[in-house]
Amino acid sequence: MASMPNVIKMESQDTLTGLADVGQLRRTTAQWRDAWPSGAGPCPIHAMLITLGRMDTVNVAFGESVGDGALVEIAHRIRHFANDELESDAWMAARLTGGVFMLVARTESSRERWQWLAEALADALATPIAHPDGGSSLRLWPRIALMRTGENDDVDSMLDRLSEVAARMRQAHGRRIEWSSGTVESAARSNIQLESDLLAAIDRDEIEILFQPQYSLVDGHMVGAEALARWHHPIVGRIGAAALFQIAERADHVAHLSRHIAERALEAAKLWPYSLRLSLNITPVDLAADNFAIDFARMAERVGFPLSRVTLEITEQVLLDDLDRVSKTLQQLKVLDVRIALDDFGAGFCNFRYLKVLPIDCIKLDRSMVEGVLEDERDRAVFRAIMGMAKALDLRVLVEGIETERQRDFCAAEDCEYYQGFLSAEPMPPHAFLNASMR
Repeated sequence: MASMPNVIKMESQDTLTGLADVGQLRRTTAQWRDAWPSGAGPCPIHAMLITLGRMDTVNVAFGESVGDGALVEIAHRIRHFANDELESDAWMAARLTGGVFMLVARTESSRERWQWLAEALADALATPIAHPDGGSSLRLWPRIALMRTGENDDVDSMLDRLSEVAARMRQAHGRRIEWSSGTVESAARSNIQLESDLLAAIDRDEIEILFQPQYSLVDGHMVGAEALARWHHPIVGRIGAAALFQIAERADHVAHLSRHIAERALEAAKLWPYSLRLSLNITPVDLAADNFAIDFARMAERVGFPLSRVTLEITEQVLLDDLDRVSKTLQQLKVLDVRIALDDFGAGFCNFRYLKVLPIDCIKLDRSMVEGVLEDERDRAVFRAIMGMAKALDLRVLVEGIETERQRDFCAAEDCEYYQGFLSAEPMPPHAFLNASMR
């Protein structure tokens, strides 16, 4: 749940979501303070208390099983957001009770950045959640209370202060972000300003492309890399891919950003050894375009990178809008020799029908699928069931988020083919990846 130097060993967790529980939260924050160098000032811990509205309504209207599934999806979104935006910091996400979650990070974050992170996370959590049976989608409304801890704050005092803020927000309808000081901060940069900044950043080629290496679990050799995007905003700071695309979506420039990232990644990848593959994420906007397959093929041809070495990754969110249209586009890409991977498999709701009706070559197991397999027999049973299904459908399996040798060895023993994660390499800029690929 953190980058490799900050790996946290989970001793106890919430049984529904797999996030930490309150006990684990107490132990972790205490460990952070104990490990903080003396003379370096107070340990910089920032916290968010996330409360979800309408959970009771969801349980009554749709049933508790759907409500539980929604909480699992929310936990997945919090985890992925933190992995994306806090990858260089130690962090922990916990479920406290019902629809109440907490995200804490040991980070030298400015007040403006922590405020912006809360705004971006709230946007991510408010995105509709697909109903598992194809019914009406669910939408939950998050409120987030913020604080930077003082020297004498422990988890209990943090919860007391943040809970008071959350109670105030419930009374102030329409307010979703507030600090424990009782004041509401204005955003460091308005949405409109960020949208304008993004367009300028694309034009000036300021969106950084990083590559997350992928490895064989059979012999350990590098097999390719996933392209990731980052934006280092001069005021807000580092913005990861998910938040980057949220900004682009508000500005109606998702297709422009996605194409920019793909083109830059293809240009860098054409210098790689021929044995390596490039994985690219594609968005619902991409697949909604009737001519996406042809346009992508022309771009790859112009750059000079063969489509036979491209894997396009799609998430379940991509498939929600128009499955028939998506299927048609993916079939066109398959004819062009592109591989298709289903990303984040095992996180949130998972409709196995996708594996039946879509031309999927590979599933990427979400990091949450391996976080508990070494300690929990039920987690191992679920993992092995997915592997059995993958073998029956002749699907390759890549496991994300491998952070320890024991996790890697377990996945290899279960016949997974590939992995990526901080155990072997963090995301790296193009020149560093090229050097690594030549070794």
